[in-house]
Amino acid sequence: LLRMMLPTFPNAAVYWAPWLVALGAIAIVYGAFVCVAQTDLKRLIAYSSVSHMGYVVLGIGAAATVMTPDAVAAAASNFGVSPENILDSATMAINGAALQMFNHGIITGALFFLVGVIYERAHTRELSAFGGLAAKTPYFYGLMMVAAFASLGLPGLAGFWAEFFTFRGAFALVPYWAAFGTIGIVITAVYILYRIIQNVFLGEYDAERHDHWTTVDGKHADGPTDVAAFEQVTLWPLVIGMFIIGVYPTALLLYFNTSAQELVNFVSNLNLP
Repeated sequence: LLRMMLPTFPNAAVYWAPWLVALGAIAIVYGAFVCVAQTDLKRLIAYSSVSHMGYVVLGIGAAATVMTPDAVAAAASNFGVSPENILDSATMAINGAALQMFNHGIITGALFFLVGVIYERAHTRELSAFGGLAAKTPYFYGLMMVAAFASLGLPGLAGFWAEFFTFRGAFALVPYWAAFGTIGIVITAVYILYRIIQNVFLGEYDAERHDHWTTVDGKHADGPTDVAAFEQVTLWPLVIGMFIIGVYPTALLLYFNTSAQELVNFVSNLNLP
């Protein structure tokens, strides 16, 4: 969408922008609601990707609504701001969308890896088979907490800035759809805090729920075993990346912002028929 649609097909981008905005906001909310209904941990993480990609589409769609000089002038008049503010909001929305794509790669990659870690030991992904794992697998619990809260958009972790910039830009350009999209943040908190953390990690561990545990190399185990050293080596770069981007997003935003500004300035000055 960013690399091809806006610069190559600006007419189509302007025409379909309202649909992109609507689909993005709906994807955020719908994906979050579907996550709440899942009983399989891997499916839950998979559907969370639908919600997170909704932020990308919402940001790009919001920027596409002002990709002509007339649209910029109309938006500036409607919202009582200068055309420069409108273009800044479009740039911010694109920055948020680009940052969300990058963050999604490291956050969801870590979550899927952690699902694989527990599946290798429990041989099931059903949420009903777990409970009380925090006391049994503290490293696994800690790593999952970091990745899950990054996915939720907790300040200080990678997911926060992408959502912040996307909504900051979208609220200035498509306020009603942006407000609708914020419902997804609330529902995301439900499936992160309740479906994952409460169901899998908190409460008392009950061995009768699931008694087919093995070690990571397939040997029988009396209960869940924690993340192995070689698995931690794989996960730590992703976790460290979540903290670095959460604390210092400028490193990526400076790179994204240059391209986003050039794209917005180029496309918004085209004289479209």
